[in-house]
Amino acid sequence: MFRRTFWFTTGVAAGVWATTKVNRKLKQLTPESLAATAANKALETGHRIKDRAIGFALDVRDNMAQREEELGDALGIGADPELPAPRRFAAIENRSNPKYADDRTTYSYNRNEDH
Repeated sequence: MFRRTFWFTTGVAAGVWATTKVNRKLKQLTPESLAATAANKALETGHRIKDRAIGFALDVRDNMAQREEELGDALGIGADPELPAPRRFAAIENRSNPKYADDRTTYSYNRNEDH
């Protein structure tokens, strides 16, 4: 009797285990689950590619600065050149008649006041 009970319990346990495994696999194969899995993998891949691209860009920038410094040393261009002072131009300037250059008049250009 003990043998039959043991094998019956073992069979029930195996059946429950197999049913659980099959149900899990079926849930994994539903369209919603497959779409979620694909989306998660796409996001992970996107993050990996972004991190690699950022690392590559930083490496390029560092190597570019190093190469520019080497070329500057080789060509003797170590210091920044002095730039000329910025020029200032008046927006409206009357050089032909200096009397009106500094005089602020209250003349109105409104044509409706003339009538």
